[in-house]
Amino acid sequence: MGRRGMSKDLPHIDRFRDRHGKERLYYRRQGGPRTPLPPADDPGFLEAYTAASAGQKAPKARGGAGTFDRMIAAYYRSSDFKRCKPSTQKQRRSVLDQFCEKHGHRIVKQATPAKLKSIFGGMADTPSQANQTLKLLRMVIRAAISDGELERDPTLGIRRYKEGTYHTWTEEEIAQFEERWPVGTRERTAFALHLYTGQRMGDVCGMTWRDYDAKAGTIRVAQTKTGTKLSIPVHGRLRAALEAHTRSQVMILPTAYGKGFTVNGFGGWMADIIGEAKLPDRCVTHGIRKAAARRLAEVGCSAMEIMSITGHKSLKEAERYVREADQATRAKAAVLKLEEHFPE
Repeated sequence: MGRRGMSKDLPHIDRFRDRHGKERLYYRRQGGPRTPLPPADDPGFLEAYTAASAGQKAPKARGGAGTFDRMIAAYYRSSDFKRCKPSTQKQRRSVLDQFCEKHGHRIVKQATPAKLKSIFGGMADTPSQANQTLKLLRMVIRAAISDGELERDPTLGIRRYKEGTYHTWTEEEIAQFEERWPVGTRERTAFALHLYTGQRMGDVCGMTWRDYDAKAGTIRVAQTKTGTKLSIPVHGRLRAALEAHTRSQVMILPTAYGKGFTVNGFGGWMADIIGEAKLPDRCVTHGIRKAAARRLAEVGCSAMEIMSITGHKSLKEAERYVREADQATRAKAAVLKLEEHFPE
């Protein structure tokens, strides 16, 4: 049954035709106020009806027919979007809603590569944000094409912007942090979890003592971003940090109030303790994960071995660490040979 037919079965709906012959719908309980509803075949009809029946303000309609706003709203209702984890849905909504605030009113079929290049050109100062927006917009457009709502992808030909990279912590910077925060402190345990598991911040702050199997010498991770499940052998230095750490809560790294960290809260706390170690601004939490991958490459691990620890999905990313480590090793060997033939 279509939305139009379904609306006739819903209670408390008043309907009439205006002087132009257009059907108007309102939600109204007996004796109560009338709340206007969108047309029965509008994608937002049920959402508006549900809000009105609960005494809430109906959500603002997202754009007119054929707009980016309407196309993105349809994507939010799609099975592809609903299958995503809540954290992924939240992240995608944040990026796409920002795009809609400025450009949601534009007609998709009227968008040309030149016009979109101009839009994304205005985001060049934030290349990471521009690239993420472009990536998600292409995902939405592909879904619209698959559903027969769109015939072409207007983003074709738009290139990604070159992004800066996070600084990889050096051995000197690692030593400086460890000198400030000795084994037994919550700060050192957090750092060791990052450095010896190579995981992202969101996965480290979510680790529990149940994930740590001291007898087997492993720690389990189910990555929030990728869904990858890992069993990582515990390095001796990480084991020392965990064994010296007080087990007062289910979470390995609880807040000062004994609760689990939010990702944003954990990120702020990590930034504070890195700052207290007097490290330069370039040293951010994600750089510890990069240092973990660098160390693995420098001791001769293959790209696949690195991926088995860090959970990287891209072989290209893991191979980059191997190439950089190989280059440094070859360069040292080359200079040693040069010094043998041309001593001081």
